[in-house]
Amino acid sequence: MDERTALSLLTDELSHAGDDAAVVGSTVITTDMLHQSTDFPSGTTRYTAGWRAVGASLSDVAAMGADATAAVAVYADTEFKNEELLSFVRGASDVCESVGGSYVGGDLDQHSEFTVATTAIGELTEHGAVLRSGATVGDRVCVTGTLGRTAAALQYFEDGESELANDLFQFPPRVAAGTALACHATAMMDSSDGLARSLHQLSEASNCGFRIDRDAVPIDAHVYETTTDAEIAWEAATTVGEDFELVCTVPESSIGQIKEKTDAPFTAIGTVTEQTEGLTVNGEPLADEGYTHS
Repeated sequence: MDERTALSLLTDELSHAGDDAAVVGSTVITTDMLHQSTDFPSGTTRYTAGWRAVGASLSDVAAMGADATAAVAVYADTEFKNEELLSFVRGASDVCESVGGSYVGGDLDQHSEFTVATTAIGELTEHGAVLRSGATVGDRVCVTGTLGRTAAALQYFEDGESELANDLFQFPPRVAAGTALACHATAMMDSSDGLARSLHQLSEASNCGFRIDRDAVPIDAHVYETTTDAEIAWEAATTVGEDFELVCTVPESSIGQIKEKTDAPFTAIGTVTEQTEGLTVNGEPLADEGYTHS
């Protein structure tokens, strides 16, 4: 079975599964695994790998509307090299520090390829967890930041522009934005699987439809430095994934307050509709396409 089918099976089996992180009391906890062959292109520094791997789990904490507390990682490789290991830990520590959390250690292991497994925990605010299942008809569909950053970075890696690619791979986890949204958002998740797939997942969890305005979707400027084709840029921004922005639904009346409180760009890109209307972009069906871990 593919990853989504496996996740669906486990969601039916495990009561805490189904959102970006599990809620245990007032704590949220999440875990991720990244591999050299699928997640770290040639040219990715160990510093970037530490930042990105731990940042991916911190993004899940953000998507629950929680404050980041701490993270750990399992670092596995064919051999341990002094500077690579230290650089990884520095990247992991810096990304935690950037959101007010702490990197507190982990484990080392031998493996056939460079692989990282990360776990992050956070504490909920007084507003509680924001799940994927609360979107209400009439809410606005919104995103933080811009989309397509990772797609552009992958092209830069391929072109040998590793310095710029590494900079783009060191994305800012939206923890502050997530806590600011906690008292407003009716549903939320991160965009690690891409905007299109994230919208399908929110739609399924909330039993609703979405009407998206294509022109409102904020495509990262770096995407247009790698292509002049509008369709390729759109696909890069909506299906490549791994941008780790927040995708959420909020009441129309809250948008002004959210923009004043968030530390990231915040854009309304559509409206929540009845489930029978499905998912559309400018009136056309939005395909369920996105990143697949394989």
